[in-house]
Amino acid sequence: MFRKFGKYTSLLLLIGILWACSGEKVEKPLARVGDRYLYRSDLAKIIPANATKEDSAVLSDDYISRWIKQELMIQKANENLTLAQKDVNQELEEYRNSLIIYRYKNELIRQRMDTLVTHAQIQDYYDNNKDAFNLDRCIVKAVFVKIPGDLASPELLKQLADDVSKEGQAELHDYCTQYAKSYQIAVDNWIDFQVLNRNLPEPIDDPETFVRRNHEKEMNDSNYYYLVVIHDYMLANDLAPIEFVENNIKNLILNQRKIRFLKELEENVFTEAERQNKYTIYSENNEK
Repeated sequence: MFRKFGKYTSLLLLIGILWACSGEKVEKPLARVGDRYLYRSDLAKIIPANATKEDSAVLSDDYISRWIKQELMIQKANENLTLAQKDVNQELEEYRNSLIIYRYKNELIRQRMDTLVTHAQIQDYYDNNKDAFNLDRCIVKAVFVKIPGDLASPELLKQLADDVSKEGQAELHDYCTQYAKSYQIAVDNWIDFQVLNRNLPEPIDDPETFVRRNHEKEMNDSNYYYLVVIHDYMLANDLAPIEFVENNIKNLILNQRKIRFLKELEENVFTEAERQNKYTIYSENNEK
């Protein structure tokens, strides 16, 4: 009797397991190419968690389209390339080696390379390479203000924009912070004239002629009043002031250091390996 009961129990357990398995939800594919399937769980990896429903739909459609095209190309390539042509082991090994070396070099640069560039070093580089720092465009020291027309006080703005004192600039800054739609106060530093020009309702076609002949420029459109006040200017082919190219010089110095650092690194690795007899070069006629 107990044996029969045990058989029935085993049968019931088996049926329960089969029922549970059949009750599991199987993820439906979103797309198929040959025997390859794309699932919604694959999309979860590329869609940001904070994406809106509309953005998610756009990203999903785009990814599905790209996935299908890629899989079709892979399928076509596999059908038409020889086994030798599909063997990418060597390329993968070369890429892996290059990536590891690149990361190792970057880590050593981060840990050991001197990244401090002093003003004296910048000045020295500038003095010895002045021919490399001729301007290719017009630069200015200027004030630009874009302010709603109904709030604009042109005479007050001109007065504030003309004042180059720290107090005057502070007052202009406070005024612009309160009323202006956008503004640029560059009385003590040089900026590309195009920084101002692209914010005007009617861009100035010939900046160099403009800055030679004008101290200020007023413009209006249906909503805003615009004011440009030029305090100083330099033209194309003039020697750029050091403060305008200081960051470029710093990057040039660091890049030169990086090149020297990496060259010394390779030489040191080679010298160390040679000293420790870590490598051997065999001649073509070498016999075993």
